[in-house]
Amino acid sequence: MDTHAVYFNANKATWNDKVKVHAKSDMYHLDAFKKGKSSLMPYELEALGSVKGKALLHLQCHFGQDTLSWSRLGAKCTGIDLSDEGIRLAQSLNAELNLDAEFVCCNVLNTSSFIKDTFDIVFTSYGVIGWLPDLKPWGQMIAERLKKGGTFFMAEFHPIVWMFDYLEGKPVMKYGYMQDEVIYEEYEGTYANQESKMVSKEYGWNHGLGEVVSALTEAGLHIEYLKEYDESPYDVLPNLEKTASGMYATKDKLYPLIFTLKAVKL
Repeated sequence: MDTHAVYFNANKATWNDKVKVHAKSDMYHLDAFKKGKSSLMPYELEALGSVKGKALLHLQCHFGQDTLSWSRLGAKCTGIDLSDEGIRLAQSLNAELNLDAEFVCCNVLNTSSFIKDTFDIVFTSYGVIGWLPDLKPWGQMIAERLKKGGTFFMAEFHPIVWMFDYLEGKPVMKYGYMQDEVIYEEYEGTYANQESKMVSKEYGWNHGLGEVVSALTEAGLHIEYLKEYDESPYDVLPNLEKTASGMYATKDKLYPLIFTLKAVKL
């Protein structure tokens, strides 16, 4: 078994455990979601506009809330995720809410082996690319799954955020912006419920903005924009303060927390 398979299997086990914790967490508001609350954030809603009638592929969809939120807005959605527990819950929610999304369990890098359709939109967001050792096959897969003229959009935590170790309470800069080596972390709890007793065992990789852009342009996509923001829609890092816009920011705003990227397949 190759080393990456060991990493992916460990991450899959952790995400299977996270699904159970996250489904009951205040952060994911599953009851409110079932009653009609959208899980989508302003960044992606503004960037993609009307999705009515469009085919949308959601990469690394967790248990499908964003996928199903796009579905409620009229998109024909397919969500994929590594976690079979996540996909199982997503399929259950889809049936319960009478939506028409489809969900497939697979490693995002192998998406093209499982899904042959092409899409108007490929979407991914918040805490996704750090689970991938290499972005080149990711970029190639996105290009394969996009229709000509189709849009790729991502909202993601800024690479500077991942340079810090947050496990000791106060963030300590520890990891390289362009670090190739895998990062292993083991800790109790999860970003959605820090009081949980579940133990997360995670392997991740850091990717700078240059690597993200190059992976997509080398695959044949045209970057329309890359934007950076010093506010996050999620309160998942230590000592963030709520802003007037309802987002969360560090007290000094010394570095960005989020970036968004929009690209088109020519």
